[in-house]
Amino acid sequence: MVLPFIVLTFFSLLGTSCFASSLVSDFHVLVTLKHGFQFSELALSTWNSSSPRSVCSWAGIRCYRGRVVAVDLTDFNLFGSVSPLISGLDRLTDLSLAGNNFAGSIAIANFTNLQFLNISNNQFSGSLDWNYSSIANLEVFDAYNNNFTASLPLGILSLKKLRYLDLGGNFFNGKIPASYGNLASLEYLSIAGNDLNGEIPGDLGNLTNLREIYLGYYNVFEGGIPKEFGKLVNLVHMDLSSCELDGPIPRELGNLKALDTLYLHINLLSGSIPRQLGNLTNLVNLDLSNNALTGEIPFEFASLKQLKLFNLFMNRLHGSIPDYVADLPNLETLGLWMNNFTGIIPQKLGQNGKLQLLDLSSNKLTGKIPPNLCSSNQLRILILLKNFLLGPIPEALGACSSLTRVRLGQNYLNGSIPNGLIYLPLLSLAELQNNYLSGMLLENSNGSLEPAKLGQLNLADNLLSGPLPHSLSNFSSLQILLLGGNQFSGPIPPSIGQLHQVLKLDLSRNSLSGEIPPEIGNCFHLTYLDMSQNNLSGSIPREISSIHILNYLNISRNHLNQNIPRSIGTMKSLTIADFSFNDFSGKLPESGQFAFFNASAFAGNPHLCGSLLNNPCNFTAITNTPRKPPADFKLIFALGLLICSLVFAAAAIIKAKSFKRNGPDSWKMTSFQKLEFTIFDILECVKDGNVIGRGGAGIVYHGKMPNGVEIAVKKLLGFGPNSHDHGFRAEIQTLGNIRHRNIVRLLAFCSNKETNLLVYEYMRNGSLGEALHGKKGGFLGWNLRYKIAIEAAKGLCYLHHDCSPLILHRDVKSNNILLDSSFEAHVADFGLAKFLIDGGTSECMSAIAGSYGYIAPDYRSEERSSLMLSIKLPKKKGDEISHCNNNQKKKNHKMAIHKLKNC
Repeated sequence: MVLPFIVLTFFSLLGTSCFASSLVSDFHVLVTLKHGFQFSELALSTWNSSSPRSVCSWAGIRCYRGRVVAVDLTDFNLFGSVSPLISGLDRLTDLSLAGNNFAGSIAIANFTNLQFLNISNNQFSGSLDWNYSSIANLEVFDAYNNNFTASLPLGILSLKKLRYLDLGGNFFNGKIPASYGNLASLEYLSIAGNDLNGEIPGDLGNLTNLREIYLGYYNVFEGGIPKEFGKLVNLVHMDLSSCELDGPIPRELGNLKALDTLYLHINLLSGSIPRQLGNLTNLVNLDLSNNALTGEIPFEFASLKQLKLFNLFMNRLHGSIPDYVADLPNLETLGLWMNNFTGIIPQKLGQNGKLQLLDLSSNKLTGKIPPNLCSSNQLRILILLKNFLLGPIPEALGACSSLTRVRLGQNYLNGSIPNGLIYLPLLSLAELQNNYLSGMLLENSNGSLEPAKLGQLNLADNLLSGPLPHSLSNFSSLQILLLGGNQFSGPIPPSIGQLHQVLKLDLSRNSLSGEIPPEIGNCFHLTYLDMSQNNLSGSIPREISSIHILNYLNISRNHLNQNIPRSIGTMKSLTIADFSFNDFSGKLPESGQFAFFNASAFAGNPHLCGSLLNNPCNFTAITNTPRKPPADFKLIFALGLLICSLVFAAAAIIKAKSFKRNGPDSWKMTSFQKLEFTIFDILECVKDGNVIGRGGAGIVYHGKMPNGVEIAVKKLLGFGPNSHDHGFRAEIQTLGNIRHRNIVRLLAFCSNKETNLLVYEYMRNGSLGEALHGKKGGFLGWNLRYKIAIEAAKGLCYLHHDCSPLILHRDVKSNNILLDSSFEAHVADFGLAKFLIDGGTSECMSAIAGSYGYIAPDYRSEERSSLMLSIKLPKKKGDEISHCNNNQKKKNHKMAIHKLKNC
């Protein structure tokens, strides 16, 4: 009895010793990894214990039988590098480093138990030529959205159990290896968003277990879609968008009976749509838009009863829109714009009660608008412009409270505007211009619901009549109001002065009478004002000169009289004005902006005189000779100027010395990535000899760090001791975490009690404005200009759609597009940017902002092509990234990581 007890005790002690030794080994590996990381104090606050037995309670660590088996550091906002010693965690089954800012190369090897590996959404670089045979049990491999280069790794072929492979959003080049068709267990494959070329190998058709495939976006393939893809019978999701595929759509795709999503948009596909696609009865999303497809919509599509999204826009299709489209029970989005469709719109369209988005614009459709488009208050977007539609606008649309955008312009519609239509509570855009609409513009009959979201109302060039309604003042967010070319009469209501956000106001070519209301001066954001060709009388109200950013003023062809106010000359933004054909009299002012107006702007005013008109005024000359100022006064004035100059110079010197006297210790620097220079190195750059630019927000200096890195330092103006509010710092923190190839990277933020400095990467070729219009400008060829425009648009697309929170720049202009040494475009200067909440407008964006002449057209507006919701761009590293500040959690399900966003 004693001997077995001794043996049992021996093995128990031996097991305990091995357990402790193994856990100690894991502990030391994790401590080594931590030393290579950069992080905030809270990120790894639990990783500071000196006891190896506490490892299993550390954040992101999971143990099993005394060993670390899982490391999950997803979205910990970590920087730095990952040590190769990580392979010492030899019992790992799950490893996730996703959603951080790790850089440099990474090598994963000698993990014989590893099944799940996620290193997505980082900045890893180099190749993926690993020893895959040492991780042979791997089932999920996600390397999406990094900076990996070279060819697609062939070693992956040794992973016989691999079910999920995502190499998208990198910079892999070359061709897709045909041998990837041997990954027989693969269920998910994404290599989209790289720099791949050549033909898509038909061997991928051998992946018969595949459920999802993504090959497009930034890849540029030759040839067409392999017909062998018809063998992927288990496929549920196919996305081959935006990769320059040409040729016909293979009819073999009709064999994919399990398919619920087929995205082939933005390619060069031609020929007719195969009728065999009507066999895909499980199809929910079908997008063949933006190709060169011809022919008619196949009748066989009547079988697609599950269809929710149906996009064929921007093709060369013709014929009529089949009636069965209205019978699709689940249809939510129908986009057929910019084709050659004829005939009438199916009159039952919308009766399914689920239609949300309808765009049939730019076709040759006739007949009436279907009456039941908004039968269940689901319709959000209705765009039918540029057709030959007849008849009235359906009265039911006046009660469609879900509508946000209505564009029915450039048709032959008649009758009156449905009561309530322009006052709908969610409506942001209403365009009914260039029709034959008649009747009066009614007052808002529902005072409890104010149209607070309407930003643009265009009723120009119709037959509308009667007085302008006082309810126009309800449009508190209105920016563009176009009522020109109608038959409106009566006075301009004073309530128009309550349109505090309006930018453009056109009341021209009507029969308006009475005086211009002085309340117009309260529209202080106006840049364009046209009241020409009416019957207005009286004088120009002096209050109009308080609209400081007015650029265009046209009050010609009225009956205005008296003098033209001298104060108009102080409107420095006013570059175009027309006062012609009125009854103005007196002397025309010659100062200020009047010196820049053409004489034709005052034609047709016979009682107006002045040297600008070559019509001298015959006033009685004043004979009193003015006295010359005494010589003593001149001397005193000169001495005063000299003293003032000395005082300003002394103040500047004292300020400069004070700036330098505040040493590095008095400064605080927040860096947004690993920097190899100090605040002292940055301060050395801030001197007059390094100034490379000045603007309304500050002065920009160029500097070269000891390690050779060039930076641009922006010293912000207008910030004093009390300016370091939390809101400002939060915005800086968000902008600092933006990682996008076409946005200038904010490297650091430095501040003391008096000054704020922003440290950016240096753009050697300056701004696009300098390259186009500067002294040495004009050298950009058209191909390069096109490239720059596309790159700038990518940066803005990221800010508008993929950043979190979403950002509106609000000051997009050529001077804020910077060019690096390769002339790659980078959006810069976020001094006026606003963050959007819930995908909508900002809480604090109550006023228009931007540079004069460049006020952002996307301010409070939506992109025209809402129909392109189906276009899902994999976020390529440096192009589109899923996270702006890495605060959003990414689900790490092994077989369903959905990262493809709408754009």
